[in-house]
Amino acid sequence: MAITAAMVKDLRDSTGAGMMDAKKALTETDGNMEAAVDWLRTKGLAKAAKKAGRTAAEGLVAVAVEGGKGIAVEVNSETDFVAKNSDFQNMVQNIAKAALTVDDVDALKAADLGGKSVEQTVTDTVAVIGENMSVRRMATLSGGSVVTYVHNAAAPGMGNIGVLVALSGDNETFGRQVAMHIAAANPSALSEADLDPAMVEKEKQVQIDIARESGKPDAVIEKMIVGRMQKYMAEITLLNQQFVVNPDLTVAAAAAEAGVEITGYVRLEVGEGIEVEKEDFAAEVAKLNG
Repeated sequence: MAITAAMVKDLRDSTGAGMMDAKKALTETDGNMEAAVDWLRTKGLAKAAKKAGRTAAEGLVAVAVEGGKGIAVEVNSETDFVAKNSDFQNMVQNIAKAALTVDDVDALKAADLGGKSVEQTVTDTVAVIGENMSVRRMATLSGGSVVTYVHNAAAPGMGNIGVLVALSGDNETFGRQVAMHIAAANPSALSEADLDPAMVEKEKQVQIDIARESGKPDAVIEKMIVGRMQKYMAEITLLNQQFVVNPDLTVAAAAAEAGVEITGYVRLEVGEGIEVEKEDFAAEVAKLNG
């Protein structure tokens, strides 16, 4: 497979590796971007395994709770200017209220909002504001109590990141601290049991390959892998992470001290995973003058 300059740039941007190292990784893996990231990590050449997807969409995430049910809804717009518009914010707030009565985004789009469906309401607002919008996704969470938090709040209950935390007991102060921790730390799962086994196995294999590069005996490598996988779990699972409020405790230990159990969480960030094509400035000028 031909290795293009664009492929090399994408790999450099996602890993922090040097240009020649990125090119070699792509050559060794026949242009497979994911395999190239693993190759660089194995050789110790990747500064970090960054997510390939770029967050480019704008809009708001709104959260709401009723009884033991919490919802988070993402409504996208083209620019952050519209996200600051009061008409857009009012629409998002009403959509969040409607979301409390449904269980998924398709049902939400069909839900009634003052005599019109949510989808029609969005279409009408697009016509008024003049910018494309969409209800992209929603998530629900139930528990003994559900606590919410929004980061970079644009208005009450809506912002750039929305978090829900379900607790077995009632401790809103602690729940809010955990929600703020989740917004900042962005864990991959609640616990090891909630992780994709294939993802865990892949990470283990990468760590084995890295350890073998050291030339140490297999017996030593086995012990190294145990320690490295424990560290990996402490980095990506909520209950094993160091609690930002008190780094001497894990989140699980802090919950025990607070007399509650964390039974689930949701974290939605505006534009997460959306990639928007961008042209370079020269290409844009050429189009205008073409």
